[in-house]
Amino acid sequence: MSWLISLPCTRDEAEALSGEVPALDALADAPVVVTREIDEAAGRWQLDAYVETRPGADLLTLLQALVPSAKGVKPSVEQLPDKDWLTLSQQGLEPVRAGRFFVHTSYHADAVPAGATPFLIDAGQAFGTGGHDTTAGCLAMLDRLAARGASPRAIADIGTGTGLLAFAALALWPRARAIASDIDPASIEVTRTNAAINGVALGQAAGQLALAVAPGTDHPAIRRRAPYDLVVANILAGPLITLAPDIAAATAPGGRAILAGLIARQMEPVLAAYRARGFRLAARGGSAEWPCLLLVKRRRHGWRRRERALHRASASDATFGSW
Repeated sequence: MSWLISLPCTRDEAEALSGEVPALDALADAPVVVTREIDEAAGRWQLDAYVETRPGADLLTLLQALVPSAKGVKPSVEQLPDKDWLTLSQQGLEPVRAGRFFVHTSYHADAVPAGATPFLIDAGQAFGTGGHDTTAGCLAMLDRLAARGASPRAIADIGTGTGLLAFAALALWPRARAIASDIDPASIEVTRTNAAINGVALGQAAGQLALAVAPGTDHPAIRRRAPYDLVVANILAGPLITLAPDIAAATAPGGRAILAGLIARQMEPVLAAYRARGFRLAARGGSAEWPCLLLVKRRRHGWRRRERALHRASASDATFGSW
């Protein structure tokens, strides 16, 4: 990457840019867009877009349209020094220790602690390198479940991103039947690559990970394997609420769901959607800002096989990100 475009934005705008952005995805040379909080006290956020060639007026106009709060602000455009930005990005991602898990990039491959369960996940096209509080919270919750003696036999990771949470679940319960899905085909290819790197067997048998490109649970392979003792969905609040009927339908009575990707102020609406479908809150983990919820489905709410999902995503759901 040789050019950096920066614009101020709000937190809500930053969250909206954390998933798929069709306007950018349609570009032949789409920029790499990241958002970050630059002043917590003042609530100031910033959009940074990296491109390989000097940006034209059309791209600058498009980026400004994505952050309406910056209307009238001239984008900052600077040429970056000629460096190996991929290597630098890997150096900047510190390893994450969550329970027994140690998630690291190639740069930190020699730093694995004794006794840890390591996963090598380099930064790439998909979300879920372990560095975000939501992913780390899910890893810690999985570890917590195993420590308490849980033994799920059927596991689904909905919106898998890099595959990390599915890999962790199989490491804890190597005899389980597991499937990982994502609406983005690129995420499934990233998961396939990461599985090979981390020695995770792909396939349909117990102890292997099946993969599916699917919006939520809407895939024959996901329906065929239901009901699940454990469903993990580290996505965003909007899709979590949208998918509540489907996740409930796919979860066995007494089964568990780990939900993350929401911020603290979104917790009650998400919980309300799942309580209405027979779940109760069993534990809360994660961080204060990014909670990770462990839900248990009440046994009086049975499961029935369906041929189609109860809810299909509408076009407006896309603003909530990839799931």
